[in-house]
Amino acid sequence: MLQEEHSFLVSPGQAGERLDKVLSMQYGDGRSRSFFQKQIKDGGVQVDGQAQKANYRVCAGELVCVQIPKPQEIEILPEDIPLDILYEDSDLLVVDKPKGMVVHPSAGHASGTLVNAVMYHCKEGLSGINGVLRPGIVHRIDMDTTGSLIVCKNDRAHLHIAAQMKEHSVTRRYLGIVKGIVAKDSGTVEGTIGRHPIDRKKMAVNPRNGKRAVTHYRVLQRFSAHTYMEFELETGRTHQIRVHMASIGHPLLGDSVYGNGKNPWKLQGQALHAAVIGFCHPATGEYLEVTAPLPAYFSELLGKPL
Repeated sequence: MLQEEHSFLVSPGQAGERLDKVLSMQYGDGRSRSFFQKQIKDGGVQVDGQAQKANYRVCAGELVCVQIPKPQEIEILPEDIPLDILYEDSDLLVVDKPKGMVVHPSAGHASGTLVNAVMYHCKEGLSGINGVLRPGIVHRIDMDTTGSLIVCKNDRAHLHIAAQMKEHSVTRRYLGIVKGIVAKDSGTVEGTIGRHPIDRKKMAVNPRNGKRAVTHYRVLQRFSAHTYMEFELETGRTHQIRVHMASIGHPLLGDSVYGNGKNPWKLQGQALHAAVIGFCHPATGEYLEVTAPLPAYFSELLGKPL
């Protein structure tokens, strides 16, 4: 694997911080502390010519040398994949993402993604703020979560929507089926969410360095062993609804990551649908709310003996 070599002197403001934290701050381009912890463990980092551990406290004036693997180039091509477009104008579109579709290309998913589809649909008209792998993408939903997702056609629209996401002013309501009977008719789950301390592919409540996460919920219907619910996000952390509901003993039906995934209906992943998204339009400033209808599998599920 090709490596890029970088070096820098520890500043007085960085003195006393952990080596892995300093590296993640120094190269603030999306690489996590766990990424640099692996580089340190593999011998790719030296401080004044000596290998150190991730928890080493750096001193001002020390020379840190680090080898960073060059990212693999992935060619992203437009693909004529049908899109269910809920709303579209010259600034953005809102699509109804189907179950099983990945939002943007990544390792193992270089094609067949929502990005491939919108590149074909929009030609060159997509925002470039999130780079060549994520044109137009301002937020995401999980592969097996269905529903409404905004795609921005220009950078102005992208910045406007991203600012609303950051200040938590975007309306996001989800529908889901959870295991067990939720006792309260409505409530709020609040707990910081961050990477799981052991399984780095998962998120978890209350880990160190987690970020504030708030999910409001309302019971729509109780079945014999499951509950049909509406969720409204106050924040938008990765896997937020799935993590929060699992944390109170009610994982999403079909969720094999935060629940056991077992069910007699052979679901493909969690029963979760991004039903409503609302925001102020970047051009007009007027509030726009778009609703994605329940997918067929979900409607059929509600008619089964849950």
